Amino acid sequence: MSNTLRLGDIAPDFEQDSSIGRIRFYDYLGDQWGVLFSHPADFTPICTTELGYTAKLADEFAKRNVKVLALSVDGVDSHGRWIDDINDTQDTTVNFPILADEDRKVSTLYDMIHPNANSTLTVRSVFIIDPNKKVRLTLTYPASTGRNFNEILRVIDSLQLTDNYSVATPVNWQDGDDVVIVPSLKDEEVIKQKFPKGYKAVRPYLRLTPQPNKD
Repeated sequence: MSNTLRLGDIAPDFEQDSSIGRIRFYDYLGDQWGVLFSHPADFTPICTTELGYTAKLADEFAKRNVKVLALSVDGVDSHGRWIDDINDTQDTTVNFPILADEDRKVSTLYDMIHPNANSTLTVRSVFIIDPNKKVRLTLTYPASTGRNFNEILRVIDSLQLTDNYSVATPVNWQDGDDVVIVPSLKDEEVIKQKFPKGYKAVRPYLRLTPQPNKD
């Protein structure tokens, strides 16, 4: 039986030790968005840069109402020493917990161990989870490739925007760019009400409008 999580699935709850003590996942998230991301092991160079950069994005995650939670299969003591290294080498302060998944419980729940890549280490998985505990994005990187956390923020911006307005975001969209009116919205009067700035119809199915939550 596969544990693969698909978009729209409910993210499994769990309890696990972490660098700040025991964590129950749902309690930790509360009614906020969440980013859960895994690391192959402590004291690995790429992970060190990722965790340092994530710490520097604390204000960006906070303004989007997002809580961050990392995971590695090493233990709490190791995490503590690693965090000291991250703070020192990346000139930051790690401000989020790292799960100590020594028993692989969370890694198994979230299908973070890919045996054909490595039978013991987690791959670089990312899950974005909304306040209803639904999985909204999954990403899996090989262990050798660092993740782009600016892209993770971009996806969160898109998800939060498109949840609240009848729009989708086009290729390479950045916050503030024009967006696409969803094709299912066809009533012109409703469109005028929803998008008072108007729109440009490139094709009947491709209608661009200024981002509705921007002045």
